[in-house]
This record gives sequence, structure tokens and C-alpha cells, in this order.
Amino acid sequence: MEGKIKAEWDTLRKVVVHKPGIEMFMGLLDPEASLYERAFNRYKARSEHDTLQRTLKEEFGVTVQRMDKSLMDIAEKDNSVKSALIDMALSVLHFDGVEAEVNEAKAQLKENIDLYDMNHFIDILLMRPEVHLKSARGASAMHMKITSNDPLSNLYFMRDQQATTDRGIFMSRMSKPQRRHEPEVTKLVWKAMNLPIAGEGKGNATIEGGDFIPMKDFALLGNGDRTNDEGVKQMLESGVGFDEVAVVHQPLHPLIPGDQPDPMIDMHVDTYFNVASSSTVIGSELLLNNAKVDVYYKEEMGNYKKSGTHTNLHDYIKSKGFNIVSLSTLEQMSYSSNFLCIKDGTILAIDSARIIKSVLNDLVYKAKENPSRYGALLDEVKKEYAQFTGAGGVFPYKKEMYENGIDAYVLNLENITGGYGGAHCMTAAIERK
Repeated sequence: MEGKIKAEWDTLRKVVVHKPGIEMFMGLLDPEASLYERAFNRYKARSEHDTLQRTLKEEFGVTVQRMDKSLMDIAEKDNSVKSALIDMALSVLHFDGVEAEVNEAKAQLKENIDLYDMNHFIDILLMRPEVHLKSARGASAMHMKITSNDPLSNLYFMRDQQATTDRGIFMSRMSKPQRRHEPEVTKLVWKAMNLPIAGEGKGNATIEGGDFIPMKDFALLGNGDRTNDEGVKQMLESGVGFDEVAVVHQPLHPLIPGDQPDPMIDMHVDTYFNVASSSTVIGSELLLNNAKVDVYYKEEMGNYKKSGTHTNLHDYIKSKGFNIVSLSTLEQMSYSSNFLCIKDGTILAIDSARIIKSVLNDLVYKAKENPSRYGALLDEVKKEYAQFTGAGGVFPYKKEMYENGIDAYVLNLENITGGYGGAHCMTAAIERK
């Protein structure tokens, strides 16, 4: 059923994506503040996103829906959706200045509502503009300054604003203020598409879709910087129906000192672990061994009981009969685990070899700024880089892939991954069969 997914390896039928627009330009003005990993070429990033869409459609027969186009098309046919879109856009558009001038601007906007196309209101949601008006000398003279308040520069990571579970779509409540408004937009889209909404994170909960992976008889749910304890609680109460849920605690990286995880090394489960088939998973064994797992069993719908099992993600997955293809630290940091499973044994992978140098250079900068925290990690990554340049075999071109029967279709996503995410993060899967 569309809007419900039971297993990550079931054949992918439909995804929703968002091709980044002007909001990405805003994000690149300060990549770090925008939660991007590094600076990159926006023109090339958009072109890479086009290639991702085209590959899914033409090579694999996946239905790819652009979020903005789908919402616009539905709104033009359904007045209730159109009204909801316009109302939401007007609620985030603000005017500031002399009261009379502000009132006049608002009145003109409302008077001209029917003249605007639906993309106009979608762009308002993406940019969240505030218009500052100030009179100047002379007839019709006006100083106008437009600012953008928390533009949705990460919206193209369409995995995170919701988790598609066996019960439907569970709406996220994003951990970071830069991303807090994204689920408001995607929830409007899912409602317009008549997809089942199982629930949503509320109150003090934070929960993000990159922390959820369905695995047929059980599911993984991350717990850490992006999905907190309350988010886990609410997901178990209304978001999932699996008989077993393994709550995976964000691991400390052994090469980074301190008692706090680096949120940009392994912020979501899918940044260090992913599923390639019904028998094989791929991940950083270093992190899998350090990721503690609590196992919950369903007593009745909405009521899960924590077992007394104490294990880690590596041992838990092995106990389920899965083989593990191990990633090095540098491969993991180069988004190797953030592939998209197309069907059982076939994945759409990132050409990690094209990214590792950028990742290494970024780590060199971080280690220079904070050598005590990142020095050991940099030393290890440098060793791995030397090995790769000498022998090759960077993911997905590893013999273990062939040994486990995994077919990898490789894409160059060198620029767009600079926002911190790959093909998995950039796709909201809404149907698998």
C-alpha cells in the first residue's frame, strides 16, 4: 500500500524528491550554520539531483514525484489544498515597517491572490521571507529590504521530515531549529496526496526519518542527537506496528575523545548503516560495535516492553542472520552507507572515490582548528586514504559486495552530498512492493 513500508529491500516503486532551488543558495552563504558539511557548487549539485531523478525513472522504473510540482498540480485541481497552501504561505510571510505601509502591502497581496501561480506560494514556504518597508523622500519612493528567516535549505533531504513505517507516515519533529519548519511543508504534501498519517512528534520530542529503517520482521530506530528519548516513546506509541523494534543509541566514535558523539559523523543511523538486501547490510563495524541496542517487543498496539537484552548493533544484526559488508572510517564519512536500496540485492550507490578527497580536506581543517578532538581521526583517515590510492577498492567496488551478490549502480553525487547526505537521504520512499 502506498504510504506504508515493511522492508527496506522490497522493490522501490515510488519516491518523492525536492530539487533544491534558491533556498540552497541561501544555505551556501554559511554552510556550517545551514548544517551543510562543506561548501560546494550549487549548479553542479542541481545537475546531480537531475541525474538521480533520471536514473531512478529510466534505469529502474521508479515513479519519481517532485514535491513542488505534485503540490502545485494538486492545488490547481483541489480548492481545499489550494487554500491550505495559500494560508500556510501567508502565515510565514511577514511585513515590517510603518503600520500604514504594512497594511497597504498586506491589502494589495490579498487583493492579488488569484493572480499568483501556486509556485509563488511554494517559494514563500521555502524562503520564509520578511519584507521591511521604509518610506523615502519623493513620490512612491520606498526602501525595501527582504530577509529570509530560516530558509528551508535542507528540504532536499526528503528522508528526514518523516518516517514511512508499516503503519503509515509518522511526521518528524526536527532536532535543529534550522530544519524545524520542514515537516510543516511535507505534511501538507502527504495530506494532499491522501497518504496515511500514523502520527507526529509533539512537545519535547525530536525524531527524524533518517533514524528509521524497516526490516520486515523488526525495525531499527535511532536514538541520539536527532531523535531523543521522547521521540522514541512517541514513535513506539503510534508510529510503528512491528513486533520488534531495536532502539539504536548513537555511538561514540572511538577515534574522537570525549563523552559526546560528533553529531555530523553519525547523526542518523543511515549515516553509518544501511540495508542492501534481505541477507546483507553495509556499515562501519567500528560504529556498529559501539552502538548500544535496546530491544522492545510489542505487547499490544502502541504498547512496547523493553527486554533485558544488552547488545550492540553489530551483534544484533548478526543474530538476525545478516551478513555485514564492513566500511572503513573514510568510506563511512564519504556517505558510502547512504545508498538507496532499489530492490533485494540492488542498490543505487554513491561514487565514494570522488568524495573522499573533499572529506579528507574538510577533516584537515577541523583537525587544525581542534587537534585534540580530531587529530586521531585524521591520522586514521590519512592511512586509509594512502591505502585506497595505492590499491583502490573504494566502496562500492569491494570484493565483499560481489561475494554477497550485491549489484551496485553508481552515481557521481560529488557536490550535492556536501549538504551531508546521499541518495538515501534525498528520497522519501512512499511505496515498496
